[in-house]
Amino acid sequence: MKKFFLLVLVFIALMMYGQTLVIKGSNTVYPIAQLWVEEFQKMYPNVIVTLEGAGSTTGIKALFNETTDIANSSRFLKPSEIEEMHKAGRYFVPILVAYDALSVIVHPSLPIDDISIETLKKIYTGEITEWNQVDPKLPKRAIVVYSRNTASGTFETFTEKILHGAKLSPRVQMLESSQAEIESVAKNPYAIAYTGMGYVTGKVKALKVNGVEPSVQNVIKGVYPISRPLFVFIDLSRFNNTWPMEGIVSDYLRFIVSPKGQSIVKQAGFVPAYGTDE
Repeated sequence: MKKFFLLVLVFIALMMYGQTLVIKGSNTVYPIAQLWVEEFQKMYPNVIVTLEGAGSTTGIKALFNETTDIANSSRFLKPSEIEEMHKAGRYFVPILVAYDALSVIVHPSLPIDDISIETLKKIYTGEITEWNQVDPKLPKRAIVVYSRNTASGTFETFTEKILHGAKLSPRVQMLESSQAEIESVAKNPYAIAYTGMGYVTGKVKALKVNGVEPSVQNVIKGVYPISRPLFVFIDLSRFNNTWPMEGIVSDYLRFIVSPKGQSIVKQAGFVPAYGTDE
């Protein structure tokens, strides 16, 4: 009976408000998408938009399960996902929406400003466990190592670009969100983590990597070693394998790559993929 009433309420909401748009996926893309949705709903006040940010893998799975219209992702499809997509006769299309510098963060009080990829690998594989092994001038204190969990596209990018197939140390503490990483590092002067550049605040310090700052300019120049593209995916098979030229999904996609949508990318602290209206 409860399920029946829920369905009735959804039906009434649809009758009252019109269309719905469901967006799931990347925690990194989430703050950009929040701003997109706020602005989009001003343009389309009768559209009900739901937004979740549980990780890129979660968003891609939701495309397979047909429980989302759009999947936000901080990584491209995995080979296993492409194989599954082909077997299912589906066609997930990526739309490039932004660029990101994966930022390595520590507590502001820790006297270090630069770290190498080689040292990061040793920290995350457990070969280095104390800060004075990174630099004898640093405290002889255990490094508290944080990582995003395995549902995260940020985790996939970090392990690909830093670990190169090496096994993650069991000392690494896995966190469910980028915000949790920021808060954990801000509370611990001996912690280290990595996150999207839009999440970095004054509570933490972003390190140079191999001597290069995680800045907008260095991402655009392609010199920051752990930068990456950010995507949204749609399932083209839902649209008879042609690009949707009308409807709410089409309207949303057109908006997020527009100069206004790309200005919002910049406002969220990331690097626009296209021109802005500024």
